[in-house]
Amino acid sequence: MSVYMIKGDAKINGEVSISGSKNSALPIIAACILNAGTTTLYNVPNIKDTNGMFNILKDLGCIINKKGKKIVIDSSKINKFQIDEKLMSKMRSSVIIAGALLGRFRKAVFSYPGGCEIGARPIDLHINGFKKLGINIDESTGYIVCKCDKIVPSEIQLDFPSVGATENLILASVFSDGETIIRNVAMEPEIVDLQNFLNKMGAKVSGAGSNVIKVVGVKRLKEISYTIMPDRIEAGTFLVYTAMTGGKINLQNVNTEHILPVISKLEEAGCKIFKEKNEIVLNAPKRLKAIDIQTFPYPGFPTDMQSIFLSMLSVARGTSVVTENIFENRFKCVPELIKMGAHISISGSSAIIKGTKRLIGKDVTATDLRGGAANAAPPLIGAALKAKGVACINNCEFVERGYENLEYKLKKLDVDIIKQRGLRFETEEKKSSSE
Repeated sequence: MSVYMIKGDAKINGEVSISGSKNSALPIIAACILNAGTTTLYNVPNIKDTNGMFNILKDLGCIINKKGKKIVIDSSKINKFQIDEKLMSKMRSSVIIAGALLGRFRKAVFSYPGGCEIGARPIDLHINGFKKLGINIDESTGYIVCKCDKIVPSEIQLDFPSVGATENLILASVFSDGETIIRNVAMEPEIVDLQNFLNKMGAKVSGAGSNVIKVVGVKRLKEISYTIMPDRIEAGTFLVYTAMTGGKINLQNVNTEHILPVISKLEEAGCKIFKEKNEIVLNAPKRLKAIDIQTFPYPGFPTDMQSIFLSMLSVARGTSVVTENIFENRFKCVPELIKMGAHISISGSSAIIKGTKRLIGKDVTATDLRGGAANAAPPLIGAALKAKGVACINNCEFVERGYENLEYKLKKLDVDIIKQRGLRFETEEKKSSSE
């Protein structure tokens, strides 16, 4: 267990550089399987999820060498096509490896993926898409066994613009014998980054960033070097922390275009924001104004930022409404925020937040990943920054799945934070009540 002890009444001030994107790195790491040689990646975030993906690739037979932010992946010696169930159960995004295996080897065996507890996220879209590509699916053994003689070019209509299904179908189609058209796809920047990566290797993918993607099959790929884009969720997280504390921050290594919905809502709440292509400066007011938010697929407001904004609005002036339109169970941090003095009620898919001036440092616990990282731990961290006294946040190991060096970066920004592993801190309140 990782535990954060945070002293409240903080005021963020300083400069921070944003790490490489988790949600971009994971499919790109999986896509390295398509190249029968070596691929060199830069700016890969050193987090549990990327290391988990590396472990799966190693188990399949890949050789991986790490030198700081430089990662060299040699996939020439892959010798198995079943994704280890234990390794896969640790993160839902591991299902993307199936598309890469199918693309290169025409076979893949895997179990249902694990990961964040954010409601029903079936992989039916992935399976149905694979079937359209001529892949035979057998689920009678308790595993998902996928095989085919060749990938059949097809037109695929997704029922929902799923990021994972979009990525999986792109990867599976790279070596087809014709053109595959995928409609109603996800339009996230991470999809564009995957397209750019594949095309640099010699693939022919077009349309990323729109709702229709075309993949024209090629015979082979080449060895390349590639730099992962900045993490837009990490960037948004630091902007919100600064807004909550009435501080000032300079973000470096950030793509402003990727977080315009977040910037727009922060400006609506009263923040002054200076934007350049790779830099953002935010000046926060003494107290934020209430705003309403609805999550939507990109380019709408990101669901991964919903809970941390909910935390922020708990200390804004007035009443805010946050509506979650993407996933179920993304209000799991609410009971813990209420424990810290937030006034939040849930009505269906909406949270109604009546702002209060101060929160109170308490002993609280994070749950799942960006349901734990962006939707449990960081919102609680944000609340702790604004609270009176000291807050103890348990289960912060989830942060390490999605955020690189969060504790270190917060310390650079004048936050009094201590991390301890394997030990549960107790707040003074809890100590006194037990005596």
